[in-house]
Amino acid sequence: MAKKSREDMRKRRHQRVRQALVGTPERPRLNVYRSLAEIYAQVIDDAVGKTLVSASSVDVELRPKMGGLKKSEQARIVGQVVAERAKAKGISKVVFDRGGYRYQGRVRELAEAARKAGLDF
Repeated sequence: MAKKSREDMRKRRHQRVRQALVGTPERPRLNVYRSLAEIYAQVIDDAVGKTLVSASSVDVELRPKMGGLKKSEQARIVGQVVAERAKAKGISKVVFDRGGYRYQGRVRELAEAARKAGLDF
């Protein structure tokens, strides 16, 4: 039997987490994806399957701020920006979807920054 890749194992964990997590119009889902170099966050309404707000370390607006920062500091900025954009759209409560990743490092920094900026989860 072939060994499963790290990404395959993460996807299985994510599916297991997503069985219990559902984004509603009142409380959408804050999804996090991290690659080796970048981090992405989206606020998603699963009822209609639409992304309401997003932010990432590759955004045109954020790219100049990312120069010379550590990945965890970049995640903190992305969390703050996604929270500000969500607040501007009238979203204050979300469900946090860590995407199958452990709640540590960049994922934790993003979540804590989003909480500090006013998102409730």
